[in-house]
Amino acid sequence: MKLDIPFPTDRAEIVLREVLERRVATHPDRVLAVFDDGSTWTYAMLRDRVVAAANGLAALGVGQGDHVVSWQPTGGDAIVTWIAINYLGAVYVPFNTAYRGGLLEHVVWLSDARVAVVHADLLERLGEVRPHLLATVVAVGGPARDIPGLKVLEQAALSGGGELPALARPVEVWDTQSLIFTSGTTGPSKGVLSSYKQHAITSAVLYYWLGADDRILLNLPMFHISGTSLTTRAILTGGSLAIVESFRTDAFWPTVKRLGATFSLMMGSIATFLAQREDDSEFADTPLRSVLLAPLTSDAMDFARRIGVDWYTVFNMSEISTPLVSVRNPTKVGTCGRLRRGAELRIVDDHDNPLPEGQVGEAILRDDEPWAINSGYHKNPEATAAAWRNGWFHTGDAVRRDADGDYFYIDRIKDAIRRRGENISSFEVEVEVNEFPGVHEAAAIAVPSEHGEDEVMVVVMPAEGQTVDMAELVEFLIPRMPHYMVPRYVRVVNELPRTPTMKVRKAQLRSEGITSDTFDREAAGIRVRRQDFARGRPA
Repeated sequence: MKLDIPFPTDRAEIVLREVLERRVATHPDRVLAVFDDGSTWTYAMLRDRVVAAANGLAALGVGQGDHVVSWQPTGGDAIVTWIAINYLGAVYVPFNTAYRGGLLEHVVWLSDARVAVVHADLLERLGEVRPHLLATVVAVGGPARDIPGLKVLEQAALSGGGELPALARPVEVWDTQSLIFTSGTTGPSKGVLSSYKQHAITSAVLYYWLGADDRILLNLPMFHISGTSLTTRAILTGGSLAIVESFRTDAFWPTVKRLGATFSLMMGSIATFLAQREDDSEFADTPLRSVLLAPLTSDAMDFARRIGVDWYTVFNMSEISTPLVSVRNPTKVGTCGRLRRGAELRIVDDHDNPLPEGQVGEAILRDDEPWAINSGYHKNPEATAAAWRNGWFHTGDAVRRDADGDYFYIDRIKDAIRRRGENISSFEVEVEVNEFPGVHEAAAIAVPSEHGEDEVMVVVMPAEGQTVDMAELVEFLIPRMPHYMVPRYVRVVNELPRTPTMKVRKAQLRSEGITSDTFDREAAGIRVRRQDFARGRPA
């Protein structure tokens, strides 16, 4: 049975301009945001800043349908820029603050933007690439500086007076709200075109239990669906945000207490980092009431129990609108939830044929609601056609479904490993390796075997100040996983190569392969054999 989670379908509940105007009309003095420095914004204060910035952008020639770049860290300026762009019916195009060089030039070209709002600290990088259509830049957060070929203005340019200029037509739920870039793990980043409706459904389902009395911790990037969805949820419900620029393990609990956050999104290894801190007094009397954990590991659940909060989990990506979400406090390790109302999901083979229950295949999606899934990849018709073949959106993710209707994420299709006739999830290998003391993060990859197919290799990044004994790691893993999953090769590195969205570049690790400093357990005499369960000993 699908989860009957409500989400908005009417323009007045979806289009940011209309939602914020309604909030200001009903509760202008309600606190919308509290910042790390102790300052606060009400809904009316946000609206005033948004209108001023929208007027400033309109004076620079921005109109309905235009693309506008926002390149800045999480904070009040970034939120104002985003909503001001959408107030004009223009398209929000956020850049990752880590972009530079060729990748930066690629997204500048892909953006089709003539106007950009850029943090002053990033201007030097912008000056090192060709501007393409870009002509005007507004510097925020510091003084402007000259960039040859561009008109660079001070932040005061975003302080236009008067009422908003009239729109040529109302902003509709199917209009493009944003152009958000993928991580680019296997090639150049793609620009995902998303409607207002997709954003609204995403945030409504992703955090369906949060209401007007919740204060959402916003410490994730505004160039990613995580940051925009958190902000959208607060505005849609009339709740509030606790805003800090980024996640820091040592500052997390003091920040939660000082700013009164009731909810935190804990992606990736955030919960692991926090769980490794042994001082329980850090979270005593915390205002935190719930967390979203992705992935849902046993350690993550234990951590949520330890701090006394409810937990949820989810399956989502920039291109879709949260088709899978869990009930409160799910207990199945690795689940990513159940289907929500309106979403359709098939698990298919390489030719899009549905697979039987329990088998692993690619998740493909469609939705009962029009405009609930992406509108394609900007300036990339080939990728759009490939992703949408046969009328379903292809996620590239391998999943399975059990008899109870719970779904489990297995791996990215391209990252799966096949060894001795067994299909191995790199994700599941990484979960176990990350449990070893001293490991900060691990990436499991396939490397060629002299016997054909693949061998399993893990590339490990130690925690700060820690070392990882590779032989001890292998011995630790042997009783924790099937024999065929135990890595043959282990390599320790100071840093894992990453995309601008901080995903590990596994393609680079695979190309580097078995290096001179790689540990080979077989060469070290550590043999792992299949267990003979009838005799209770290795066969």
